[in-house]
Amino acid sequence: PVCCGKGWVRLMPDSNGLRKEAELIIDTCFSVEEDDVVTIIHDDSRVKEARELAEVAVDRGAWPVLMNNEIQVRRGLADTHFPMVPPRNLHKAMTSSDEIIIVTNLEWANRFAHVPAVKESCANNAKIASVEPGMGEWGLTLDQIDAATERARDAIRALEGATKIRMTSPKGTDVTITIEGRPPLEITPIKKRGQMMGPLPLWSEVAYAAVEDGTDGTVVVDGVMLGIGLPGQVENLITWTVEKGKAVKIEGGDEAERLRNVIDGVENSTVIGEFAFGVSDIAPFGTPSEKGRVGTAHLALGDNHLAYPGGQNVCKLHLDGVILGASLEILDNGTYIVRDGEWAL
Repeated sequence: PVCCGKGWVRLMPDSNGLRKEAELIIDTCFSVEEDDVVTIIHDDSRVKEARELAEVAVDRGAWPVLMNNEIQVRRGLADTHFPMVPPRNLHKAMTSSDEIIIVTNLEWANRFAHVPAVKESCANNAKIASVEPGMGEWGLTLDQIDAATERARDAIRALEGATKIRMTSPKGTDVTITIEGRPPLEITPIKKRGQMMGPLPLWSEVAYAAVEDGTDGTVVVDGVMLGIGLPGQVENLITWTVEKGKAVKIEGGDEAERLRNVIDGVENSTVIGEFAFGVSDIAPFGTPSEKGRVGTAHLALGDNHLAYPGGQNVCKLHLDGVILGASLEILDNGTYIVRDGEWAL
């Protein structure tokens, strides 16, 4: 892809580029080995990418199975309350696999990460991740993957023993998040067995289960807001007023109203369940991948018990809101992770 302002201009992939980047996913990101059982979940929009991944896996001596989940993906995108949990046959395929590769609409895949089948697959020592769109167009290098991974590890070291983070942004975010006692989750493109699901290969982030009653302040979402049917960033700011870990007010325009309607009546959906920030300098803005971009941070309403170590909030929803141009200060010692959207470590 070619970077242009806040987004990426797509180039037409050639067959050699598609094959090369499928090999990157199979060989580098997943390290698929001979006789591995590989389940590839896809939708109608990404059949070509899924088939290419399967072809590479077969060439490595693995046993890939393609599973088309188009109906659930389409229904889930149209209705946030449509069940995300996979049917029994897909659930069993996942928990019986060495690698699970999800090649679907990325927003749906992000929400799918918060289902029991994913947690059980991790407990079974599988490797699991979703693949971002644009295979054959990324032009990604191993140096870029290594740089994001190093940032993640630098941040985790800096946050060791930290209890509170202050997040601010130019649009008005000013919120304190408690992470005391919560282990970090490193989500980078080189997957490890048992590691929680995340997108790859452009995206990288560090995430925590926010202490459920320990977030206070104002959150202004000005990037992507998942779960309300937006193709990209919000057009009107969504402002959350957070007290003792719960969003007691959600204000703004049409997008805020949609978010209120989605969470209305859903148990524990106002709880701030996740705090995370991006460490990749190539994840594209204007898509769910921006959650992994340096300079963005995000908080999520809803569940944190399935995906994040130490999380205790149980909810059928997990909805991320992105803050652009963030500053993140470790209040315990005054260290900044990012400052005014720039990496500071």
